[in-house]
Amino acid sequence: MELTILYQDEYFVAINKPHGLLVHKTSIAQEQNNFALQILRDQLGKYLYPIHRLDRKTSGVLLFAFDKVTASILQETLQKEETVKQYIAIVRGYFPEKVKVDYALTNDNGKVQDAITYFECLTQSEIDLPNGKFDTARYSLVACYPKTGRMHQIRKHLNHLRHPIIGDRPHGCNKQNRLLLEKFELTEMMLHSKSLALVHPKSKHPICIEASFSSSFLKISEALQLSI
Repeated sequence: MELTILYQDEYFVAINKPHGLLVHKTSIAQEQNNFALQILRDQLGKYLYPIHRLDRKTSGVLLFAFDKVTASILQETLQKEETVKQYIAIVRGYFPEKVKVDYALTNDNGKVQDAITYFECLTQSEIDLPNGKFDTARYSLVACYPKTGRMHQIRKHLNHLRHPIIGDRPHGCNKQNRLLLEKFELTEMMLHSKSLALVHPKSKHPICIEASFSSSFLKISEALQLSI
């Protein structure tokens, strides 16, 4: 397996992480043998330091540094106001035009943490897809801008708004997931880290790294009549 490199210089590298791939080895998925960190190390022949994480089910822009100093600077950079992380999600229902969610989340250790995400609806659709008492189904393509970095933050915030991400388990809608599995063979979660705009840790110049959508994401967006 070879990972798609989106950006690389002497300080850090960015890849387009595929859906289903863990960033690094973890105790919650001991059965897994393949990790982005390991694969990219072998691919580049260099030692790497992970900068941030993406859920296993989330695809898109993922950064690794080549040294500890750059790793530390980048980790601080990702927390700054001028850094913009854009995710794209396909969700159930007609999403509002714009909304800010300031809703605290509880982590696995029981700690309550502040969490803020901004959302913007890009397009909506209503298709002939009977489900239960409804003859049609409604969906939205949504841009997500997390300002904090809590585990499953976007997934939990969208579920909190009652617009869960299509294909999300356990934070999604089981009925919708079953319906789309039957109709379109959807097995992936429709959440993609589309772009990351930040200030370069050394040159101090602004850069923007973008990751293309997977074939599965494009297939489902077309099936649900959501233009990307």
